[in-house]
Amino acid sequence: MEKKSVGIWIRVSTEDQAKGESPEHHEMRARFYAESKGWHVAVVYHLEAMSGKSVMGYPQTKKMLKDIREQRITGLIFSKLARLARNTKELLEFADIFNEEDADLISLQEAIDTSTPAGRLFYTMIAAMAQWEREEISDRVAASVPIRAKLGKPIGGQASLGYKWEGKELVIDEQFAPVRKLIYELFLKLKRKKTVANVLNEQGYRTRNGSKYSDATVVRLLRDPMAKGERRANYTKSLGEGKKWEYKPESEWVITACPALVSVELWNECNRLLDQLESKRKSLGPQPKHLLAGYVQCTCSKKMYVFHKSTTATYMCRTCKNRIMESDLDEIFHAQLKTFLLTDINMSEYLQKVQTELEEKEKLASSVQAEREAIKKKMARYLKLRIDEEVSKEVFAEEYKPLEEQLMQIDKQLPELYADVDFLKIQFNSSNVVLEDAKDLYTHWNDLAFEEKRNIVETITDAITIGKEDISIKLSYVPSQAQSPTFPLNGGTSQRNYRGS
Repeated sequence: MEKKSVGIWIRVSTEDQAKGESPEHHEMRARFYAESKGWHVAVVYHLEAMSGKSVMGYPQTKKMLKDIREQRITGLIFSKLARLARNTKELLEFADIFNEEDADLISLQEAIDTSTPAGRLFYTMIAAMAQWEREEISDRVAASVPIRAKLGKPIGGQASLGYKWEGKELVIDEQFAPVRKLIYELFLKLKRKKTVANVLNEQGYRTRNGSKYSDATVVRLLRDPMAKGERRANYTKSLGEGKKWEYKPESEWVITACPALVSVELWNECNRLLDQLESKRKSLGPQPKHLLAGYVQCTCSKKMYVFHKSTTATYMCRTCKNRIMESDLDEIFHAQLKTFLLTDINMSEYLQKVQTELEEKEKLASSVQAEREAIKKKMARYLKLRIDEEVSKEVFAEEYKPLEEQLMQIDKQLPELYADVDFLKIQFNSSNVVLEDAKDLYTHWNDLAFEEKRNIVETITDAITIGKEDISIKLSYVPSQAQSPTFPLNGGTSQRNYRGS
């Protein structure tokens, strides 16, 4: 029968050696034990004068673990547990590794030899200790989380995009705050999470770790109430390692105030749109071809769709056979705008909104410009490393190409961004003209492109209900800085019934 191969672990600190404990003495004792068991000593690991506070990073430790995993040795002899590791956490790690690799730990002073039935009890005890310690730590952490959260202190993890921790205070991160706000504005306009992610990536934006945006990231950021000034903590729990997280009961959540990045109205509107998307469980589909498509319904609550008879397009309910010509409904909607748009606009309030949007756009442009400079410096650094042959061609290409792509995207986006800034500056300086133009929207409605009209319809329309004798048009609008200031609208809701078919 082939002899069992073992290793001998020698770690004697300088302090221990001063007390007369020599490495040779420990090695001899271990060899005698191996000989009595009929084992072959394959290797001796020397860690003389090394601290036992943390041993996992030592080269000899890594070599020993490699030998265990490659089955060069199937056991390790040491004089006592404190010689293997003084750190309880590392001792538990060693026990787990040896147990997984079906290898033995032999501690001479504690008379632990896991190759014997009695010694195998050691693994059971160690596992129990490890579980107890994990549960104790988990309980202590869980108990401290709500308290720390209520005090507004960090509870672990990175702050949400647009924020950062300065000491124990949560503050706005000026580098990413404009991007976080842009995500809400884009979603309000585009109403598609994947489209928002694509636009961000195409314009050269990246997450804090340099990754591209995904639709999941967009949704997570839109859902996070921190952006509207509500920091949520102690609201999730893990179902176990490698498993999903789930929400705790709302009674356990801790909500504290924090600096807001967007208005409550903008946050609520974006989340309302997300709720709609999730309830449908499908994408919004292709862009509509009819101005009021998707908003027209029958009094029986069924959607009405456009059907073509000869050259006449007609909205019709398949259930009730209720119908109305598309041209007639468009004309009625146009008439409703006259009483809805700009009836009681507040000039100072409007100017403040334009100025706020201008400042946000300028911050965003500044942030993108700073990101461009940082990328150029990083590219220059990699280029120098390549010229000095400190990196291979393969590594250079792998690191340099994504930066080059991101720089091109940013260079494409910056002119558009600065154009937006210029537009808003002009808009602000000529506000009286803008307001007059907005008041004339009713007059110029027929001159607008279909896309511009549709954007206004989607912004202000809740529902259009077609009855046998009347038509109910319900309009509502929550103002936000995401909307173009070209056509500012008054807040509130409007509903009017029209007689006729």
